[in-house]
Amino acid sequence: MQSQTPYLALVDIARRAKAQATGLPGRREIKPYWTGIGFSLLGHNFVASMDDVVELLEVPQHTFIPGVQPWVKGVSNVRGRLLPLIDLAAFYGGHLSGQRQQRRVLVLEREKTYVGLIVDRLHGMQHLAFEYAREAPTDLIEPFAPMVHGQFILQKDRWLVFDMRALLKDPHFMDAATH
Repeated sequence: MQSQTPYLALVDIARRAKAQATGLPGRREIKPYWTGIGFSLLGHNFVASMDDVVELLEVPQHTFIPGVQPWVKGVSNVRGRLLPLIDLAAFYGGHLSGQRQQRRVLVLEREKTYVGLIVDRLHGMQHLAFEYAREAPTDLIEPFAPMVHGQFILQKDRWLVFDMRALLKDPHFMDAATH
């Protein structure tokens, strides 16, 4: 038996490795998806853009402010900043539902506006890639309609895309003082 040169030994190892190697996985179509923060309000599931929500909080202790709309719950000190808290269900003429300990605050910060929106429940990040429809569903209660810019259907769940920027431009929302 003749000894192999180092080169021939490497060629033999490469040949045996190639014979036992598995092929590359088949080509799959990669679908883009949209990621948002999921929350519930007044019986609907919503998602808000990750660009609009800067923080998520448990409902903090807050101080009542006299002379404001009933949907303004008060103001809270969050790390040295005063955060106005808005009951989003009350803003739309409803009531927060579910257990108090499930309620959360979506903190928005845009230009000079810093505000916390209290919602019924938080669902965390939602990665949505299936069936997007740009139009809002027709069964929405009227006040929501201007804020909803499309929907995702994922299995049997419907996620309405809530436009926080449109909410912050709403003159009624920005006028929290009673008249």
